[in-house]
Amino acid sequence: MLSRPKPGESEMDLLRFQSQFLAAGAAPAVQLVKKGNRGGSDANSDRPPLQDHRDVVMLDNLPDLPPALVHSPPKRARSSPGHPLPEDEDPEEKLRRHDQHITAVLTKIIERDTSSVTVNLPMPSGVAFPAVFHRSQDTQGKSATSGKRSIFAQEIAARRIAEARVPSVGEVVPNLGPPEGAVTCETPTPRDQGCQLPGSSHSFQGPNLVTGKGLRDQEAEQEAQTIHEENIARLQAMAPEEILQEQQRLLAQLDPSLVAFLRSHSRTQEQTGEKASEEQRPGGPSANVTKEKPLMSAFASESRKGDKLEPEAPALALPVTPQKEWLHMDTVELEKLHWTQDLPPLRRQQTQERMQARFSLQGELLAPDVDLPTHLGLHHHGEEAERAGYSLQELFHLTRSQVSQQRALALHVLAQVISRAQAGEFGDRLAGSVLSLLLDAGFLFLLRFSLDDRVDGVIATAIRALRALLVVLECPRLIETIVREFLPTSWSPVGAGPTPSLYKVPCATAMKLLRVLASAGRNIAARLLSSFDLRSRLCRFIAEAPQELALPPEEAETLSTEALRLWAVAASYGQGGDLYRELYPVLMRALQVVPQELSTHPPQSLSMQRIAALLTLLTQLTLAAGSTPAEAISDSAEASLSATPSLVTWTQVSGLQPLVEPCLRQTLKLLSRPEMWRAVGPVPVACLLFLGAYYQAWSQQPSSCPEDWLQDMERLSEELLLPLLSQPTLGGLWDSLRHCSPLCNPLCCAPAPEAPPSLVSLGCSGGCPSLSLAGSASPFPFLTALLSLLNTLAQIHKGLCGQLAAILAAPGLQNYFLQCVAPGAAPHLTPFSAWALRHEYHLQYLALALAQKAAALQLLPAPHAALHHGMALALLSRLLPGSEHLAHELLLSCVFRLELLPERTSGGPEAADFSDQLSLGSSKVPWCGQGTLLAQACQDLPSIRSCYLTHCLPARASLLASQALHRGELQRVPTLLLPVPTEPLLPTDWPFLPLIHLYHRASDTPSGLSAMDTVGTAMRVLQWVLVLESWRPQALWAVPPAARLARLMCVFLVDSELFRESPVQHLVAALLAQLCQPQILPNLNLDCPLPGLTSFPDLYANFLDHFEAVSFGDHLFGALVLLPLQRRFSVTLRLALFGEHVGALRALSLPLTQLPVSLECYTVPPEDNLALLQLYFRTLATGALRPHWCPVLYAVAVAHVNSFIFSQDPQSSDEVKAARRSMLQKTWLLADEGLRQHLLHYKLPNSTLPEGFELYSQLPPLRQHYLQRLTSTVLQNGVSET
Repeated sequence: MLSRPKPGESEMDLLRFQSQFLAAGAAPAVQLVKKGNRGGSDANSDRPPLQDHRDVVMLDNLPDLPPALVHSPPKRARSSPGHPLPEDEDPEEKLRRHDQHITAVLTKIIERDTSSVTVNLPMPSGVAFPAVFHRSQDTQGKSATSGKRSIFAQEIAARRIAEARVPSVGEVVPNLGPPEGAVTCETPTPRDQGCQLPGSSHSFQGPNLVTGKGLRDQEAEQEAQTIHEENIARLQAMAPEEILQEQQRLLAQLDPSLVAFLRSHSRTQEQTGEKASEEQRPGGPSANVTKEKPLMSAFASESRKGDKLEPEAPALALPVTPQKEWLHMDTVELEKLHWTQDLPPLRRQQTQERMQARFSLQGELLAPDVDLPTHLGLHHHGEEAERAGYSLQELFHLTRSQVSQQRALALHVLAQVISRAQAGEFGDRLAGSVLSLLLDAGFLFLLRFSLDDRVDGVIATAIRALRALLVVLECPRLIETIVREFLPTSWSPVGAGPTPSLYKVPCATAMKLLRVLASAGRNIAARLLSSFDLRSRLCRFIAEAPQELALPPEEAETLSTEALRLWAVAASYGQGGDLYRELYPVLMRALQVVPQELSTHPPQSLSMQRIAALLTLLTQLTLAAGSTPAEAISDSAEASLSATPSLVTWTQVSGLQPLVEPCLRQTLKLLSRPEMWRAVGPVPVACLLFLGAYYQAWSQQPSSCPEDWLQDMERLSEELLLPLLSQPTLGGLWDSLRHCSPLCNPLCCAPAPEAPPSLVSLGCSGGCPSLSLAGSASPFPFLTALLSLLNTLAQIHKGLCGQLAAILAAPGLQNYFLQCVAPGAAPHLTPFSAWALRHEYHLQYLALALAQKAAALQLLPAPHAALHHGMALALLSRLLPGSEHLAHELLLSCVFRLELLPERTSGGPEAADFSDQLSLGSSKVPWCGQGTLLAQACQDLPSIRSCYLTHCLPARASLLASQALHRGELQRVPTLLLPVPTEPLLPTDWPFLPLIHLYHRASDTPSGLSAMDTVGTAMRVLQWVLVLESWRPQALWAVPPAARLARLMCVFLVDSELFRESPVQHLVAALLAQLCQPQILPNLNLDCPLPGLTSFPDLYANFLDHFEAVSFGDHLFGALVLLPLQRRFSVTLRLALFGEHVGALRALSLPLTQLPVSLECYTVPPEDNLALLQLYFRTLATGALRPHWCPVLYAVAVAHVNSFIFSQDPQSSDEVKAARRSMLQKTWLLADEGLRQHLLHYKLPNSTLPEGFELYSQLPPLRQHYLQRLTSTVLQNGVSET
């Protein structure tokens, strides 16, 4: 049986198998049967079967050379039986005539003739490798058209041309024109004159697409011209309609990319021809033309109707001229390069035609002729490309972009446009209303769709745009509808019970809404009064008594109260003064009946609210009468707050005090009756605030006699205030402060479980407990108003300060201050807690301001002064944004007040010196002289205050706004709303703030700061911190000891000379001794996150770099380097020194006696980090760590290495055991006998000894036995390698 061929057998094996198969005569496994023809003809029926004629491969008769490549004769198709073909007709020609597909014109392909191509051998070169070609090299000698050939192929072709000195066949021969400077003009031949179609203005100068490239030289041009003439003849024989029809059919069938290619090729040919003809034209440009002529813009000469270009505007051109050797720049398509041109010049408008409004990215309206640079991002490739800014249509288009950043940008710009439009910035510069146009265009729907976006940034921007649209007054017809429908001046009487409809009926809620809007800013309040006819509404609802308003009683009382409150808000800005003259009789009548209403039992809550609103209105009008006209201010921050003077004069309000004071006396009689006192609570508060504003305005009148208002103050104090201060019931109010304080009870301000941060709520929807700041039994409103009046009287009449300051001695107030000063968790900042804390902080500030006035007259005992100073420090670190004025006043008066530091005169400095001698000893830290430093700091308090006022002062605009609000300067109040705080106004480490600023300034100034500036700032900060550390440690409880250490390290990082100053050295040493006290040192934790510091190891690494560079062995610098190396801190710090800064060991020459902490802090417990232990041993063995260079770390390293080599922990890993054995062997073999003795005989640390440790006179038996056993192994086997 024959075997089949197997893989790996050659052709000779196959031929051998074929011979064996034929010789055997076996039947094949497969029979080939060929079907007959379709016509069933028997022409081949006499052919023998196929199996008798087998295919046999024979290699004997094959020729040695392949056959010549000649064209085979064309095949003829067989004719079907029913359709015989004529003998003289070619079937292929017949198919070609009937083929209507577009591919019919592309089927005939002529093979390229290469018989005449010259083959050149490469020329020998004298270099081993060819020179490297770079695309930036000059290739002017290359062919003009390189087609799709690669850069490498073009370079090879250019080299071949240079070698052969003749152009090769197939390459485009450049047109060799006449020399430069010569002008030629040839008469075209009839063939070159071209043809022109009938009825067409286009002429054909020659073939543009068919070039004959690839044919023989003598046939190429002739064949191309023949094809061109045939095409022209066929076109001339067709009617214009047939030409257009055929053109449309071709465009529909051809590939669009192919059509674009043909058109661009034709356009390039036309531009080249036009340029050549223009150069040859006698009137054309001069012959001396540079080779690189800039490409001109296609629309440079366009202009609008009615507009004119700038005179002598230069022609626009591309910024760079494209070169043919650039990548993908073989064919320059001008229409695709228009965007690279310079912007067209701005057009000057000669007519009054309106132009499209364009806005900046901040929503500002840009002038039509403004010329802005392009780097601002305000130019694009849309309409009016020369004008900067975006139109509303373009912004709407960007909001539908697929790029989220573009959507967010468009919404942001639209929000800014809306805000500026509502603020009236556009005025009459725009035709029509921007808001109306946006709303008609579907802006609300656009915002609604944007709220469903997947990108958070787009959603946030859409919310801001929605806020800009709704929280303002320019929403079309919104305020008009509210005023017209819900605050009408005439309505049908409404009885008690539920109202079926609120339309056309006065609604107190609508008046409250307008009051809240007016509180947002003085401009909004002015527009509400002037543009929406609220003056007539106020007159309507205030002129009539509530019972005469034909409304339900409760609704009438609430409506009258809200109207008075809205007027009070407007009066807070110095507005609405003209209404006071009109309604003066009404207000006097209402004020006269107040005592009668207070006599009602029980007092009605709504009536008390209305009386308090009336008194608040009179308070604001009195402040407006006492304010002086605003002067011209150059500062922009103050100029924005200035306003017109008030229309209320002092003579119009001077008679109000005799009517208000009896109301206060009447309500104070109810102080001993808690239930009645709670009912009338708002009235005495409003009366006290009115009296304070009245005396403040009276003292500012230039026409009044000081003796009059001083005597009246004395009368009020003797008759009313001093008896009030002696009442026992007032002490009960002070005692209840702690129970109602949100600061003492932080859990009362915790957010409710159903109060998400995204939905702002004051937390008072369900009412507040009575014992809370906002509760009915809260003492805060009355005590705050009382302290405000006492401060005003003490500020004006200094003689009353001692008598009025007696209120500060109340035990309840002292206990409250003690609890506020004690460390504790701060309340979580929420909208409600921020509102409550502001009221509490205001009370604390008023009490401290009165204490400061009394301290200036030396009227307070020392214990109270120290408590008040601690309270001032605590308050300063807790104040929230919006209280900038209070922070500024605390820095000016209380914090750095020498009278509030009783330790200065009660032996504080001497006690500090005595404490140093007892706890540390004079030999331990010789540079500490805290008593002298504290005494000097007390003398330098004015300079310290100036330093902190410079670095801790808030922004000027915020400070001015806060001052105007707290001082009652109504013409400068911008808004009654305060910002929502996220953190306190000053950081918790504000005592170090000037030093941190100095460190950042030094980092940003490579040239360095002036020595006087750095030394002065650093000294003032260190002095103040020393005072706080010594006498007010509770002020720094919020600053961790590790953060204080990091701030001290900044003193050494400012520059290379600051720490060498003697005062700075003494102050830093004293502060370092404070940090190393036994009660503070355990709290020093360097492994936890520190405020204001990303990583302490990074800071310590920089500190080591600076120490190694500029310390020169400074002992104080070295003490700060050694402090973080204690055993309980991270091993990363020790590895940074022994692994990366070994050179610093030679400069750490701090003696053991001056180490600020015990040596056991470095040696206990034993080190367990193998890498650090190996570094310890390496530095000891190599001599990098020596006792006279670095005595502290030498003792530490010896202690840890000794503990490690003699440790016999059975739970140690094999790696640790091998390392321990190897280290002990190397220790025994050390050549340095002293180091060997220390490492083997170390006993205990002892900083009193020169070496820093005690030694065994003889090793203990266990260690001696272990060492002998190991050394015998070494003598036999040698030292083991680890």
